[in-house]
Amino acid sequence: MTKVDLITGFLGSGKTTFIKHYASYLVKQGYKVGIIENDFGAVNVDMMLLQESLGTQCDLEMIAGGCDRQTHQRRFKTKLISMGMLKYDYLLVEPSGIYDVDEFFDVLHEEPLENWYEIGNVFAVVNAQIEQHLSKTSRFLLASQVAHAGCILLSHYQEASLEEVKQTIHFIQQSLYDVQCQRVLQETDFDTHWMQWTDEDFQSFMNKSYVLSDYMKHEIDYQKAYTSLYFMNNRLNQTEFKKAIDSIFHDLSCGHVFRIKGFISENQQWMELNATQDHISLQPISDGQDIVIVIGEDLNQEHIETYLKP
Repeated sequence: MTKVDLITGFLGSGKTTFIKHYASYLVKQGYKVGIIENDFGAVNVDMMLLQESLGTQCDLEMIAGGCDRQTHQRRFKTKLISMGMLKYDYLLVEPSGIYDVDEFFDVLHEEPLENWYEIGNVFAVVNAQIEQHLSKTSRFLLASQVAHAGCILLSHYQEASLEEVKQTIHFIQQSLYDVQCQRVLQETDFDTHWMQWTDEDFQSFMNKSYVLSDYMKHEIDYQKAYTSLYFMNNRLNQTEFKKAIDSIFHDLSCGHVFRIKGFISENQQWMELNATQDHISLQPISDGQDIVIVIGEDLNQEHIETYLKP
């Protein structure tokens, strides 16, 4: 049977960074690896980044996001059926940051998938400096992602103070309480040094399993709760762009912005953009696409656009 691991986490937490690290290890061990990418939008920026990093080492497939739950489940099941014919050793599923983990379990327990796939572990990536003022819907999604996690990976740990890490762990636990989840997190549930994992560390976490947890459901209309805005033909240089991104995150008139990602081009060099409220990254990449995507709640497109114009 093919083992399936879920790598989940809220928007901008660092899922793609971990999956590159994890997939590279699996390939090095001789495993045949497939990756299913889902993005909350029509353009899958994270999949382009994985292709840049992993090349032909893994088979990458995409599920279009931003649709209703039933449609998304049907697309996910169809993709799993088609990939089930290829006899992978490991299948890594990286959903959008806007994702209710119960969908993963619901689909994989359907026939014929339950005869082809074995659920391995659930890795939940959480920013060690997570924003403390999330909406009720966003807190539910965080709780659903952590509730079943066999390992919670704290990202940006080196940039966080000890007090911020303590606040983040308390916030995660409180989010579980808010949805009436009885799971009490232990120190061993967290890992802060996953970027330095050795082969022995990987094997140890691969041998762990997900956690069965019950919690109160919160029905979400994803199309109304969250928005993806697309902006093209950007003509700002890097300095202007970083200033614009910082302004968008901190101007409440723009809405509640969770993540900004995409590509910009300067002097015939593509740069990959990945930004959260606390961190803006621009890294060289061999190929890109003229697009910037803003994801969040109650977004004001016209106001955001004023910052992205030259």
